[in-house]
Amino acid sequence: MQVERTTQFQIHIPIEGMTCASCVARVEKALKNIEGVTEAQVNLATEKATIYSSKKLAITDLIEKIQKTGFDVPTKKIELNIEGMTCASCVARVEKALKKVDGVISARVNLATEKAQLETVNTLEPNLLTKAVEKAGFDIGSAPIYLNISGMSCASCVARVEKALSKVNGVKSASVNLANEQAVVLGQQLSAIDLIQAIEKAGFHAELKPQEQSSDAISQSNKRNQEAHELKRDFYLALFLALPVFILEMGSHLIPAFHHFIHTVTGNQNSWYIQFVLTTFILLFPGRRFYQHGIPALLRLAPDMNSLVSVGTFSAYSFSVVATFFPTLLPANTVHVYFEAAAVIIALILLGRYLEAKAKGKTSQAIQYLIGLQPKSARIQQGHDWIDVAIQDLQKDMLIQIRPGEKVPVDGVVTEGQSYIDESMISGEPLAVAKKVDDQVVGGSLNQNGTLTIRATHVGQDSVLAQIIQMVEQAQGAKLPIQTLVDKVTLWFVPAVMFCALLTFILWYLLGPVPSLTYALVNAVAVLIIACPCAMGLATPTSIMVGTGRAAELGILFRKGDALQRLQQSQVVALDKTGTLTEGKPTLTDIYVLDGFNENQVLQWVASVEVKSEHPIAYAIVNAARERNIELVNVEEFDSITGLGIRAKSDEQIVWIGAERLIQKNGLDTAIFKTQIHQLAQQGKTPIYIQIDQKLVGVIAVSDPIKPTTFTAIQALHQQGLKVAMITGDHAFTAQAVAKQLHIDHVISEVSPQQKVEAIQQLQHQYGAVTFVGDGINDAPALAQADVGIAIGTGTDIAIEAADVVLMAGNLQLVATGIAISHATMTNIKQNLFWAFVYNIALIPIAAGVLYPFYGVLLSPILAAAAMALSSVFVISNALRLKKFKAINTSELV
Repeated sequence: MQVERTTQFQIHIPIEGMTCASCVARVEKALKNIEGVTEAQVNLATEKATIYSSKKLAITDLIEKIQKTGFDVPTKKIELNIEGMTCASCVARVEKALKKVDGVISARVNLATEKAQLETVNTLEPNLLTKAVEKAGFDIGSAPIYLNISGMSCASCVARVEKALSKVNGVKSASVNLANEQAVVLGQQLSAIDLIQAIEKAGFHAELKPQEQSSDAISQSNKRNQEAHELKRDFYLALFLALPVFILEMGSHLIPAFHHFIHTVTGNQNSWYIQFVLTTFILLFPGRRFYQHGIPALLRLAPDMNSLVSVGTFSAYSFSVVATFFPTLLPANTVHVYFEAAAVIIALILLGRYLEAKAKGKTSQAIQYLIGLQPKSARIQQGHDWIDVAIQDLQKDMLIQIRPGEKVPVDGVVTEGQSYIDESMISGEPLAVAKKVDDQVVGGSLNQNGTLTIRATHVGQDSVLAQIIQMVEQAQGAKLPIQTLVDKVTLWFVPAVMFCALLTFILWYLLGPVPSLTYALVNAVAVLIIACPCAMGLATPTSIMVGTGRAAELGILFRKGDALQRLQQSQVVALDKTGTLTEGKPTLTDIYVLDGFNENQVLQWVASVEVKSEHPIAYAIVNAARERNIELVNVEEFDSITGLGIRAKSDEQIVWIGAERLIQKNGLDTAIFKTQIHQLAQQGKTPIYIQIDQKLVGVIAVSDPIKPTTFTAIQALHQQGLKVAMITGDHAFTAQAVAKQLHIDHVISEVSPQQKVEAIQQLQHQYGAVTFVGDGINDAPALAQADVGIAIGTGTDIAIEAADVVLMAGNLQLVATGIAISHATMTNIKQNLFWAFVYNIALIPIAAGVLYPFYGVLLSPILAAAAMALSSVFVISNALRLKKFKAINTSELV
């Protein structure tokens, strides 16, 4: 039976994992059960589903339904540079346009970074996104492509290459330099292969220029510098032309003698002619940018802030032109000109845009600082010689020499020499760290007083510095939940303002005093100009950019931008013990064995088993055995029992090593060591039981010293009004002893990794939002369960991947600093939003003339333009205050 599809929506979704016809049937059945779906066809060969529906369906619902059948939908993340956005309504329009594209799962647009972050099905054609953005009235920018060109000999060669490049589809501009034999090509969706082929077809040879490792922030910074330069140029030109217009018109109103002088020397009509010429130049040249963007947006029925400026200034200009050349067309007593309003408004808004562009450039300085940490070259060993090479030419396992005062170029391991390394720019830790053979060094850190040779372990995008930059960029581009409300408001804000301006004009024209047309025009223009939504759009993203950037400088990385908002909502900070509260470097302190067993013999069995484990406690036991010169024996059937301990076979005996729960689970009584366990717990030591076959033979104890900064860090958290909890798999007595020493409020002990998740849930139910801090593999589930997971950067990769925030140093004081900067950033955002909304709520009615009947006060369009320009500058300047945020000084708490 053929299904009628003429009025239906159609969606295509790729599917992974289908192997047979029954898979196809399963997926089709699931899709057909969705409300609104009229037909679903799944093709096993192409691995695609085509869904027809009677209404627009959310692609996320379809994907969720497919995943429930046991198959997956392959997705990809796309980042686009959006050009031409000026305000929050632009952001809303771009997001709306992108979300309409078939295959887009989510789309977030950031005004401050001028980027769109998208998640789409992996079959989505990028040109569909480009078309959607262009249809909305904006452009997709791309990073410039640099080419090395050989074979050019004169200026005509340059012209031929530029002409060949300009003919390639998508190229906006191509600049060729004969001196350095390079081409810089700008455009959209460019292919380096197409460009190279075009050059070679013109008779020259070309290759892609190797780019040094950097972030997109550099090109963004250059772009903003260029934008600021152009705005500065246009502002000065507009100011130069607008000043005579303002003096001629307003001087005549304010100074009677000047009015008499103009009337005598030039005459009012000639004065108006001069103002007409100068204002026309302003609108055609420096003010042209507003009309190029604003008028098309208005015609698409999607007005933005450029539309407000365009309509406002053109209304004043048009009225003045009629008054100058066709005065008989206007009612009596309304023949006035407002050239000065149009001219000065353009100049003032250009000034605001220029100041805004300069300030926006400062918001990404943190990333530029991080990029600047990496040197441009490195000294590598080649045979018996040392030579300098570009940083992008470094490869893994190369030997690199670092002399005193030089920066470490890449991550590596020291193979020769010793020195002190300043890692403060990466970790936030002020003290230099001693480095010797086999120690790790991080790219971007500073070598102080010795010469080191290192073997490169991570280069390029795998390096810690590159990953830090990537984390910061992702966090800066994030959209917080608080921004959702702003987006909903700004989507209809500009149309609402235009309606208010129209209503203002009608009411003043019908009810206003004589000349009512003049009053109607001036007040309507004031409403249009005052209501710029730029400040609304910049309020949140600029604060996020500066806040996360400053946090990175202090050694706190927000892997997920929305963690910035969730962190300040925390009621409890839950901490793991080993490696978080403590150094994570335990030492063996005590051995208790039952009669009939020898200490060294028991230690031999235990160390032989523990040598196969990577736990810090295992290292302490093995190290103690080696210090006693105990020879280790072969071990078989090694089995790690998560959260409990280890089981293995040694010398035909089954050896059990672990927590009291493990021994009790095996049916043995542990009461025989009750006295020793109590003594050890009071000293904050961790007891470990040893069972051989079916007999408990002894207890060993390890001590893990508490970090020097832990106590003051917990004091700082208490001063922030937070509860502090400790969640550990350690013995209850030991955990209580540590908690008492550190003044911890809540202790949950003897828990497995899964029970840590349940402990987090318990705290969430009891107190509210929970932040969990951990560093081990067994902490990953708890980090994921917590409202905010904070991983110690010295911990494992798995823990870091599960976390929302990463501390680059093992200093717990950074937790308090991170929470403080979260509070400061959210307060800053609220200040910005308050200013942006209150500014518009208060000034739009004043611009409309609501005070005139009571006080005779009207807001000049010129003052409206000045206020509008300053609103955005105020918001960005307020956000930039976060650059001065200082880490919490816990030394004052001692």
